[in-house]
Order: sequence, then C-alpha cells, then structure tokens
Amino acid sequence: MNTILFMLALSLALSVLLTMLNFWLAQMNPDSEKLSPYECGFDPLGTARLPFSIRFFLVAILFLLFDLEIALLLPLPWATQLQSPTTTLVWTSAIILLLTLGLVYEWNQGGLEWAE
Repeated sequence: MNTILFMLALSLALSVLLTMLNFWLAQMNPDSEKLSPYECGFDPLGTARLPFSIRFFLVAILFLLFDLEIALLLPLPWATQLQSPTTTLVWTSAIILLLTLGLVYEWNQGGLEWAE
C-alpha cells in the first residue's frame, strides 16, 4: 500500500514539475507573422475565392489512392511467416503489378502533368 501511495505521489510531483517546466520553456513572444493564418502559400489578406486548378485535386486524390493501396503491403513481413509463403508472394506480386499498371495508365493519360 505504501508503494502505491509513493508511486502516486511521485507521478503527481513529476507531472506538476513537467507542467511548470513546460510553461517556463514555452514562453511565447507572438508577432504579426506568427499570428497570421497560413493559407497554403496564398496571400491571407486577399480574397479567399481564388480558383484552384483541378489538376491539384486530381494529383491529391491519386496520391491518397496509391498511398492507401501501398498500406496493404505493410503486414507483408508477418505474412511471410504463414504456412504457404508462395501464396503471400503471389498476392504481393499481384498488388504491386496492379499499382504499377495504375501508375502507367495515369502517366499515359497525363494525370500527373502539372502544365497543360
């Protein structure tokens, strides 16, 4: 019981100490640059109705699509320890082939070109 109370008191003291250290180290000196909103490179003082190119959205969606499909390959190191690693190799090759074909298709269609 004494060790539990000791650990509780120690953790409380450490959290108070860390909070005080945080307030001491994080002294803020804000200026106009830090207080202005960041608007992705556009002038934050101008209008917010600037038109975006549809290419920006297309490339962003393609990035998300390929990024999510690559996430399917993350459990691969654990899948190689299954009973049939050849099945794992076949499925991995199929996913990589599908990703490569999709990339080649988008490249040929001009979906990755910024300038028209």
